[in-house]
Amino acid sequence: MSKSSQNDSASSNPTRLTGAEIIWATLEGEGVRDVFGYPGGAILPVYDAMRKFPIRHILVRHEQGAAHMADGYARASGRVGVAMATSGPGATNMVTGLATAFMDSVPIVCITGQVPSKVLGTDAFQEVDITGITLPITKHNYLVTRAEDIAPALREAFLIAKSGRPGPVLVDITKDAQQSMADYDFEAAAPKAYRPHPMRGHNADSITDAARLIREAKRPIILAGHGVIQSDAIEQLRTLAERMQIPVACTLLGLGGFPASHELSLGMMGMHGEAWVNEAIQKADLLIACGMRFDDRVTGTLTTYAPNAKKIHIEIDPAEINKNVKVDVALIGDLKQVLEILLPNLSRHSNSPWLREITESKGESAVRDIKNLPDNGHLYAAHVINDLWNATDGKAIVVTDVGQHQMWEAQYYKHDAPRTLITSGGLGTMGFALPAAIGAKIGCPEKEVWVIAGDGGFQMTAPELSTIAQEQLDINIAIINNGFLGMIRQWQEFIYEKNYASSPILSPDFVKLADAHGIAGATVSKRSEVIPAVNAARGTSEPFLINFLVEKEDAVYPMVAVGSALHEMIRRPDNPMIETAEDA
Repeated sequence: MSKSSQNDSASSNPTRLTGAEIIWATLEGEGVRDVFGYPGGAILPVYDAMRKFPIRHILVRHEQGAAHMADGYARASGRVGVAMATSGPGATNMVTGLATAFMDSVPIVCITGQVPSKVLGTDAFQEVDITGITLPITKHNYLVTRAEDIAPALREAFLIAKSGRPGPVLVDITKDAQQSMADYDFEAAAPKAYRPHPMRGHNADSITDAARLIREAKRPIILAGHGVIQSDAIEQLRTLAERMQIPVACTLLGLGGFPASHELSLGMMGMHGEAWVNEAIQKADLLIACGMRFDDRVTGTLTTYAPNAKKIHIEIDPAEINKNVKVDVALIGDLKQVLEILLPNLSRHSNSPWLREITESKGESAVRDIKNLPDNGHLYAAHVINDLWNATDGKAIVVTDVGQHQMWEAQYYKHDAPRTLITSGGLGTMGFALPAAIGAKIGCPEKEVWVIAGDGGFQMTAPELSTIAQEQLDINIAIINNGFLGMIRQWQEFIYEKNYASSPILSPDFVKLADAHGIAGATVSKRSEVIPAVNAARGTSEPFLINFLVEKEDAVYPMVAVGSALHEMIRRPDNPMIETAEDA
């Protein structure tokens, strides 16, 4: 689009455009610089109009990848991610990506083409009711059948996606709406101002009650969730912890919201959290839950969760209050704003006996920690991730897939900064890492980006290697290859009497696969080879893949089995270097 046309689109003077042009003009007006998508018949008018606008389009290899890229873009950059697809299978292929973003409260807008409005409901070629399909997994969605409704719908979609508790929004636009002409006025299409949920807010009594509980507590713990990062409440949380000397435990998605290197940082809680963290939570007399939802992977069985603790829940979504865990004080609102109101009611305090008790409880776990044990010829995933953390000085954006490697990353890569761990938490989507890393790199091109994926999940979206090659993205890929669907195998070992049904998995030669895409790579099977391979990857401005052949039958410890109390953990054996099946 010409410079004069761009200026017109941002003014209050309407200009005449096709619906397809209105889509791009509105995206430009919303500050969108990058869109991830795949063309098809029902959205071809949009792709035809794309050349007129200064927005970069990244051609994906599968529409699920487009949604995950938009997701990774949003998590890494803090901006709304945008994905695009055609009708029918193009739209349905995005469903998993929408559900992933919905479960983790990630702001993305997905735009899909739809068959012409005259044939809606006739089972036309590539017609599907995508708004009906995605209703449970979007924050809101639209079916737009007129060109004049496109800009208002898109502008409202962006507002909804990023306001309150963030989430995905889908805008389905019929082909005739894309082809029709309409007046376009960006300012006139502005949505009504965001109105917070009527239950949001906190009266003075609630603030007073929360402050009193915090002052009186002898064994308090802060539980930091994804909301700390989403609310940009990092400094306020740190002030609370330091002023009151309260240790901080993080959920998986909360990692990076409080510096891992801080003396008050406990690490991750929950099913595969640190043993001393889970034990401390069970002993606590006060839990201050900040932007987290008491997920079942965090609490263990609810009947035995933190039985002696009072509970303060600071949460933006009223629906999460008392949904899983009954709390004593609820502060409903944006976490950053709530903490700024709460902090003036608290003066400096000490919890030295409680902190000493927790520190002393770490000793046994340190002895059992596999990264502290000598190299005996086996390459463990913990070694790989710990070495990667050291090599990158903990400053890379790490995008993980789902499974054992995801938990090892959470345990052994210490995140000091927000938005440096990108992972699928609530939905647990295998195949997430590679496309989400593409989105993260597009959103933060100046950052070092690493994929950590298992051999199973990587194969689900491996075609996106072609997207990396085509876009010439400097992304490093670490495949933790143990020849199994690792977490499935672990559950089968612990719970299903070692019936390894369908968990062994055959993989291609990943280095050859990378080479077929013009991407360099290396295979590593020894601890001594890890750092040289990582340095080789970091020493080039091009993508690089490392296939780490790790111990096949290692397990993630500790583990809280489903139905167990949080403190009833399966611990790593005292002598973890036992013989494996290959040694026997």
